Amino acid sequence: MRNGVFLRVGAWAALLAVVAGAFGAHALGTRIDAGAMATFRTAVLYHFLHALALFVIGTWQVPPAIQEPVRRSAWLLTAGALLFSGSLYLLVLTGARWWGILTPIGGLLLCAGWAWLAMAAGRLRGEGGSRF
Repeated sequence: MRNGVFLRVGAWAALLAVVAGAFGAHALGTRIDAGAMATFRTAVLYHFLHALALFVIGTWQVPPAIQEPVRRSAWLLTAGALLFSGSLYLLVLTGARWWGILTPIGGLLLCAGWAWLAMAAGRLRGEGGSRF
């Protein structure tokens, strides 16, 4: 299984992460304080890292035995990145601190996605290892 959905999601998410990073560096640089800039950079970093992870999942020739767990992992990573980075972007851009309520939920979804992927990869031991 190659999952073109996650290839596309990862590519678009990476593009948006680059745009967000450029926006932060050029448009926000002098308009927000250092703490808010650090928060924005954290959002961009996690956004970009998880976009790359989704892109890799989208290109991975997933063995049939783990297709469903890998797909589930990718959806968890997608939702987690949206909630984690999205809430931080909105917190910085709007100044509404209540967006921060969503950040740990996004972080938990990211953790769940990585754990799910690790468990799926653990099933490959009997099949001769990973097939990236």
